Amino acid sequence: MQPSPASPPRGSSIRRFLRLAMPYWSGERRWQAGAATLLLVLLTLGQVALAVWISYWNRALFDALEARAMRAVLVQGGLFVLIFVLTIAVTALHLHVKRWLQLDWRRWLSRRLLDTWLTEHRLYQLGFAAGDHDNPDARIAEDIRIATESAIGLAHSLLFSLLILGSFTDILLQVSGSLSLPGTGIVVPGYLVWLAVLYAGIGTVLGTLLGRPLVKATNRLQTFEANLRYGLAREREHAESIALLRGEAVERHRAEALFDDVGRGWNRQTLSYLGIVSFSTAYGTLLPVFPILIAAPQYIAGVMTLGVLMQAAQAFQRLTSALSWPIDNLGELARCRASTDRILSLYEDLQALELEQRTPSHSRIEVHSDSERKLVLRALRLADPSGRVLAEDIDFVVRCGERVLIEGDPSVALCLFRAVAGMWPWGQGEIALPAGQEIVFLPQRPYFPDGSLKAALSYPHDEAGFSPAAMRHVLECVGAAWLAPRLDERDSWDHVLPLRARQRLAIARVLLQGPSWVFLEEATNALDPEAERLLIELLLRELPDATVLLISFRSDMSRHFTRSLRLQRVRNERARDLSPHASAEA
Repeated sequence: MQPSPASPPRGSSIRRFLRLAMPYWSGERRWQAGAATLLLVLLTLGQVALAVWISYWNRALFDALEARAMRAVLVQGGLFVLIFVLTIAVTALHLHVKRWLQLDWRRWLSRRLLDTWLTEHRLYQLGFAAGDHDNPDARIAEDIRIATESAIGLAHSLLFSLLILGSFTDILLQVSGSLSLPGTGIVVPGYLVWLAVLYAGIGTVLGTLLGRPLVKATNRLQTFEANLRYGLAREREHAESIALLRGEAVERHRAEALFDDVGRGWNRQTLSYLGIVSFSTAYGTLLPVFPILIAAPQYIAGVMTLGVLMQAAQAFQRLTSALSWPIDNLGELARCRASTDRILSLYEDLQALELEQRTPSHSRIEVHSDSERKLVLRALRLADPSGRVLAEDIDFVVRCGERVLIEGDPSVALCLFRAVAGMWPWGQGEIALPAGQEIVFLPQRPYFPDGSLKAALSYPHDEAGFSPAAMRHVLECVGAAWLAPRLDERDSWDHVLPLRARQRLAIARVLLQGPSWVFLEEATNALDPEAERLLIELLLRELPDATVLLISFRSDMSRHFTRSLRLQRVRNERARDLSPHASAEA
């Protein structure tokens, strides 16, 4: 499935991310988010106020030491205790509010993507869509965490730096005095401020140049890390099949290859870090010494006291650090940008998929409801995601209460199963579903969520809607009475039960829920022919009024059904082939 040409223009990453994430502050969570944001700003102002207070306290302390005034030193010691307690309190409260806001924003943004991903079969169809959206689970679980935590952390540090910049520029202007350039007669007022700007400017330019490759290297590494997580999770998911096929060596080599990619990405990031870390170390080592050396002549000349000298040095460091915010946060900016791009790519591809689903098109199968409560396949053409036609001219009607056997080409039958379920839009024609009646689809490999066996039997409904007695009865009917004592037991049923037991359990789930329509895709083929026959007979007997469609390729199944649909694959498989072929026989 190609992205719709009507997809919205993408623009810059920042604007796109703001369109995605900022409704958190204007939607239903706006009061909580606004209150937390306001409190965070106020606490940041408190942090800056304490930093300014420390600056003046530092000046007073060194002046007292220079004057050898013991009483004044003791007074400053008492003030320091007060500053110390307030600093701890403000910092702790600030951390709590910031982390609450990060988690709440992450929860909101995760729900927004989950609501778009886990609806209208997009979870399945996204795997066939064009675009950069690999590992959507990792993007939702990990990249949203990184983006929200980093964005709020960076916003706070930027606000703090701007406030520090304003506060300590004023302090430095007051204490640095003026500098006369020898032999020129030129006087530079507040020269330490200009030196701080020059120092930070040179550092920012050089740091930006040295750190430019870091964004690309970080993005690449995060992609490799996500691929490794996905590969290992897939091996865990299919552990039994891998072990039975003796495929451990192949999987080990595959995992090693994925880790080799991570190693290459890590080394590239390391090289990108080397230059900027070396520069940052030199830059930071020089910073405490530089302002003292520059202002020392004024102190020696008696123009400023020791306290003023130390306050000037501290103000210079604070001001330079504030001006150096871009270079200090370059790594975090790169990390945030990489995760933001991965989130945006997934969300925008999901939007394109949603737009394509909602836009009427003759190149997609249309699924709607039929008021006469019957299943209608009309002029149906099935294709694969590339546009290659698999089968066409399928016209068939299934009425309430009928029993229909679907035979023929397995791949075409599977596509039809998915198309009726609304999962397979590729092709043309229409499918009308019985209005007001839900069709239960039973795949060959049924899914059971982790949890109690009651929840597995009730899925996707609430287990409270079914009695334990009814559950035990259906388990006994399908030959799985040995599971009845485990109804309250919690386990990973998809892993602890073999396929044949899971298929029996899936039939039990259908009997328990008693739907009016059942569509089975080789849902009992893991059983031996006799057991399969008995299970199908049980299903038809226990649900006498249900409409049952069964995809099966065993010849002895036809006697249980009143009608059959034989599907044939077209011979000429050209991409987007529109030539007529008779491909369905009723």
